[in-house]
Amino acid sequence: MPNFDTSHVKNIVLLGHAGSGKTTLAESMLFEAGLLTRRGSVEEKNTTSDFYELEQQRGNSIYSKLLHADWRGYKINVLDTPGYDDFAGEVVSSLRVADTGIMLLNASFGVEVGTDIIWEYTEQFRTPMIFAVNKLDLDKADFDRAVTQAKDHFGRNITVVQYPLNQGMEFDSIIDVLRMTMYKFPVSGGKPEKLPIPDNEQEKAERLHKELIEAIAENDETLMEKYFDMGELDEDEMKAGLKKAMINHDLFPLFCISAKKNMGAGRLMGFIDNVCPSANEMPPQKTSSGELLPCDANGPACIFIYKTISESHIGDMSFFKVYSGTIKSGIELVNESNGVTEKLNQLFIVEGAKRTAVNELTAGDLGATIKLKHTHVNNTLHARGKNYELPPIEFPASTMSVAIEPAQKGDEEKLSLALHQVQEEDPTVQVEVSQELKQIIIHCLGELHLAVIKWKIEHISRNLAVKFSKTRIPYRETIRKSIQSNYRHKKQSGGAGQFAEVYMQVEPWHDGMADPKGMSVRGRDEHQLDWGGKLVFLNCIVGGAIDQRFLPSILKGVMEKMHEGPLTGSYVRDVRVSVYDGKMHPVDSNDISFKIAGLMAFKQAFQQADPQILEPVYTVTVLGPDDLTGHIISELQTRRAIMEGMDTEGHFTKITAKVPLSEMSDYSSSLRSITQGRAKFRMEFFEYVPVPFELQRKLIDEYHKTAVKEEV
Repeated sequence: MPNFDTSHVKNIVLLGHAGSGKTTLAESMLFEAGLLTRRGSVEEKNTTSDFYELEQQRGNSIYSKLLHADWRGYKINVLDTPGYDDFAGEVVSSLRVADTGIMLLNASFGVEVGTDIIWEYTEQFRTPMIFAVNKLDLDKADFDRAVTQAKDHFGRNITVVQYPLNQGMEFDSIIDVLRMTMYKFPVSGGKPEKLPIPDNEQEKAERLHKELIEAIAENDETLMEKYFDMGELDEDEMKAGLKKAMINHDLFPLFCISAKKNMGAGRLMGFIDNVCPSANEMPPQKTSSGELLPCDANGPACIFIYKTISESHIGDMSFFKVYSGTIKSGIELVNESNGVTEKLNQLFIVEGAKRTAVNELTAGDLGATIKLKHTHVNNTLHARGKNYELPPIEFPASTMSVAIEPAQKGDEEKLSLALHQVQEEDPTVQVEVSQELKQIIIHCLGELHLAVIKWKIEHISRNLAVKFSKTRIPYRETIRKSIQSNYRHKKQSGGAGQFAEVYMQVEPWHDGMADPKGMSVRGRDEHQLDWGGKLVFLNCIVGGAIDQRFLPSILKGVMEKMHEGPLTGSYVRDVRVSVYDGKMHPVDSNDISFKIAGLMAFKQAFQQADPQILEPVYTVTVLGPDDLTGHIISELQTRRAIMEGMDTEGHFTKITAKVPLSEMSDYSSSLRSITQGRAKFRMEFFEYVPVPFELQRKLIDEYHKTAVKEEV
């Protein structure tokens, strides 16, 4: 493949709800460019893009793919993305490096759930956007409805460039109001015949042509003046105005296609090379330090890693965008994150599963390399002497958590290695090894995402089977009244014995509380606990009843019991312990004796001090369409939610509530079910609150039953 300069490289990302035809369009684009002699199909499981076994099994895209086409002197890099929100990380990473997005709308369904959700990401990146109404050859196709919905959802900046002449089963003609031409396609699709616009369509075409010119002129004062003077703009002026308006996110041209019949793909590619911006026409990248980095082939070398995959026969493959300079095989670049120098021994351009070695890639281009041992997604690599660090991709927060364990004991190391690989390839997967809950927890984006994670784990290690379970809830324990307690530890078994006696007062702690009545505080230790809350430990010993050197041992015993509370084995928080008396033996007293005495005295006091279990409560924010707010609120109220209010956020109604974490385990699936996937949510820790009395009894009973079973 020939080398392309920066201005002749276009990076396009295909976006849309699942089933909108992204993969089929990518196939038609490659066919139109001559890279394929025969178009594959999703049904036949032979598309260039969906080459993974799991994708072919499921019949939909799961991973983003990099493809490329040589088109009329331009290199068009095409990023095909999945449509399900469970794989939003693949969409976000592709948007990060694309210079234009093509949002596909299914002509039969218009704006679907995935369209709304993905649009939010495009606005974050300010990506220049094209809309393409696809599947106009289907019986229920309704172009006008799709356009109306798009304008309702995404604004009046959507401007029609093409409309279908005869949508439905007989679809074969498109009227282009930019070029004022009709394209009539042969039955097999491909290259159309250019014809005059029929007389009965002339008025409509002229009206849409005028609307297009006015939309372009509105965003450019020079063109506006010329339009007022001349009453018209020529095609070149319209293209220049379109490009400027797209870069500024002020105008979104809308096209017609039938990807399956290969009708309109060629015209769309012509618009990409003629109008869509290349990377050097977009605003310069800003580094984390605020420095501007122009996309210049003659500038210092700088690449950004946006995706990593691992394949058994080649190892790790890193996908990158060249943001500055020209990258050649064998170049050495410094990883800004860790200072390690990496050598890019091989460079590839990618066409799905096919990798072609090249000698160099220039600024603005996308490519891949292998065996970067110390480089990961979101890393910036640059020439020596520079300190460029490009802003990282902000991946969507997880909405679902489950515990995972190997089905067979002894496979823990295999599982650990497999999880590490999964997390390396998919930054939306977070793996937490919780010492508190004694579980390995996977945080992900939904049930479909979890099913893919399971498949990947079991295919990374062929003999590894895993099982999922609910994550335990990180409850906390505290007390509600003050109690005095004492414990004597005495053990004699020949030789030196063990002896310690401790008297303590245990009470609930709160900010600003006075010193304990009737006691003289001689020492104070305040501990901000890692799990939240506080322990205040007071030395109120008078007359040397316990030697000062044994107090740390008493504190250690108290802390040990606070790691495993008496009610449910949860962490204890917000207590004050005052040690005010005790006894010791000149020979038998030692650190271990006072640690045990302190632990047991604290345990006894805690159980008598009106103990209380606390549960974590989260602020849950649900974003959904206005017509479903009643269903969303009703469902939340079944989860002990306290409603906070309603507002708007972007195109969604925002519902805010406080919900106990224990009620949220299956919320992702439930919300998707009641809204047909048209809503999304986020959650953030708020505070710990007391659990209801009946729930507290249930939790205590369950814990003690489990403890008895473990003892047996």
